[in-house]
Amino acid sequence: MCDLRGRQRCDMELYRYETHLHTSESSACAVIDGAEQAFSYKEAGYSGIIVTDHFFNGNSTVPKNLAWRQRVELFCIGYENAKRVGDRIGLSVFFGWETNFKGTEFLIYGLDKEWLINHPDILFWTLEEHYEKIHKDGGFVVHAHPFRMRTYIKEVRLFPECTDAVEAYNIGNRSEEFDHKALVYAKTNKLPITAGTDSHGLENTRTGIAFEKKLENINNYIDGIKTGKYSIIKTK
Repeated sequence: MCDLRGRQRCDMELYRYETHLHTSESSACAVIDGAEQAFSYKEAGYSGIIVTDHFFNGNSTVPKNLAWRQRVELFCIGYENAKRVGDRIGLSVFFGWETNFKGTEFLIYGLDKEWLINHPDILFWTLEEHYEKIHKDGGFVVHAHPFRMRTYIKEVRLFPECTDAVEAYNIGNRSEEFDHKALVYAKTNKLPITAGTDSHGLENTRTGIAFEKKLENINNYIDGIKTGKYSIIKTK
């Protein structure tokens, strides 16, 4: 019997999705581009990926001295290249992004390029305004690797009131302790958990979310997390 509450790996055949992935077109820390990411995940047996490149307040490749629309267009190139290949090879590719508030990072799902183009003031919002406005337009906010410690992360900061779910498994953490703390934090605050590889192109192992049915769009993903009808892809 498969556990669909996100607690353990399921042995039955499911549709697997990567939820946290970067491309070299848009994220300065990624080492392969969107097309290569699509080919790699198709070969690994995944049904789809969600491209979540670093936004302008993070490790982005996009120059700051351009007009807003041009910046957004450049930001979306990695996703668009991945989707172009995905459409050809039978891999679903969905859009998201990873935003940064002084080292505290969130994955945003459910909004698109046009939404970003229409909100040039997004970089000036407080964290609370950010959550409220994204929710108002149907977006979903996941706290990415909340207990990770790096040189660019000065302190662990938690915002359960501005979080829809918690990324409790992240390969990029390279730490079971960070993952365990995130899992406890999610359970304490009764928040759903997610898993993502935080793929930059050099990973030997992957994680993600598995569903019984194929996702047709990013809203299917959000609904699945909200209802708990999913499994965590755990690595051995």
